[in-house]
Amino acid sequence: MKYVTFDETRPLDLILLGRVAIDFNPAYNEQVKEEFKPLKDVHMFEKYVGGSPANIAVGVTRHGMKAGFIGKVSDDQFGDFVTEYFDKAGIDTSHITRCVNGEKLGLTFTEMLSPKESSILMYRNCIADLQLSVDDIDEDYIKSAKAILISGTALAESPSREAAIKAVMLAKKNDTKIIFDIDYREYNWKNADEISIYYSIVAKESDIIMGSREEFDLTEALIQPGRSDEESAAAWQSYNAKIVVIKHGMKGSTAYTCDGEKYSIKPFPVEARKGFGGGDGYGSGFLYGLYQGWEVIDCLEFGSAEASMMVRSNNCSDSLPGPDAVHAFIKEEKEKFGEMIARV
Repeated sequence: MKYVTFDETRPLDLILLGRVAIDFNPAYNEQVKEEFKPLKDVHMFEKYVGGSPANIAVGVTRHGMKAGFIGKVSDDQFGDFVTEYFDKAGIDTSHITRCVNGEKLGLTFTEMLSPKESSILMYRNCIADLQLSVDDIDEDYIKSAKAILISGTALAESPSREAAIKAVMLAKKNDTKIIFDIDYREYNWKNADEISIYYSIVAKESDIIMGSREEFDLTEALIQPGRSDEESAAAWQSYNAKIVVIKHGMKGSTAYTCDGEKYSIKPFPVEARKGFGGGDGYGSGFLYGLYQGWEVIDCLEFGSAEASMMVRSNNCSDSLPGPDAVHAFIKEEKEKFGEMIARV
C-alpha cells in the first residue's frame, strides 16, 4: 500500500532544510590509521561535509534522486567547501546563501573509543546554519519539490526556527509533502519546553516523522509524557502523519502506518567503526524506498542496511552508498546470517 503520494510532475524529489557542518574524524586510511583512542590523543583528522540533513541530501542523491538544499553557510573557504561538494554531488545549491555577519559553520570532532563507544564534540557558537531567515524561504522553490525535509536542529533558535516553520506552512499550502527528521542535538536549545513547543508544531503538520524514542519523548513532553511507541504513533497520525518511524538503536526500529499496521526491522550485524552516522544512512535508504513505491518493510530493510554500512565507515557523507551497493550488502548479509536476519 502506498501511504504517501508524491506529485511526479515536480522536478525536485526532495528539498532539505537545516544543518550543514564540517566533520573532523580521526584519520583512518591507507597512510594514517588513528586507532580507537580518546579525542585528546588523536593527532590526524580527515575533513568531511556533515550535518544530518546535509548527509541525507548526499545519500538520496547517490540513489539517483534529485535533491535541493535550503541553508546558510559561512562566507569563507569552509562555505566554499560545502557548496562545491554539493555541486559535485548533484545537489541544487541555488538556495544556499552566505552569512553576512561573520557567523561560522559548525565544527564537529568525533571521538571513537571502541566499536560500541563513540561521541561527538560540537562547536556551535555564532553558528551559520541557525542564521537562516524567513527571507531565505522561497514559495516557488517549495512548490518545485515533491517533499521537504525539516531537520529538528533548525528549530533550536531564531531566526532559523521561523524560517523552518514558514517552509512548513508554504509546503502545506502547496501540497508539498512534509518529512520531519527530529534530529535532536542538545546544543543551542535553551530548555526542554522550547524543544517540545517547536518540535510539536512541525510534527503536527508532517506526513512522515522519523526519530528515536528519546526524540519523541522530547517532542511530547508538554503534551503527554510517557507514551508508548504505539500511543505516539496514533497521536501524530490523528493530525497528519501517514508514517511514523520510531527507532531504538541497536534494538531496531518500527514504522507505524496510518492504517494501523506496523513493520519492524533489526540492524544488520557489522563490525562498527563508530556509533553515529547510521541515522543519516537509514533516512536516505528509507526515503529512497518510499519514492520507489516499495512496501514499507522493504523500505525499512533498505534503510537499516544502509545504516549498518555507515556505522562501519569512518565518515558520514563520502561513504554513503548507491543502491547497487546496498542491495549487494543485503544479499551478502543474508547469505551469511540467514534470510530473516534483519526482519522481525
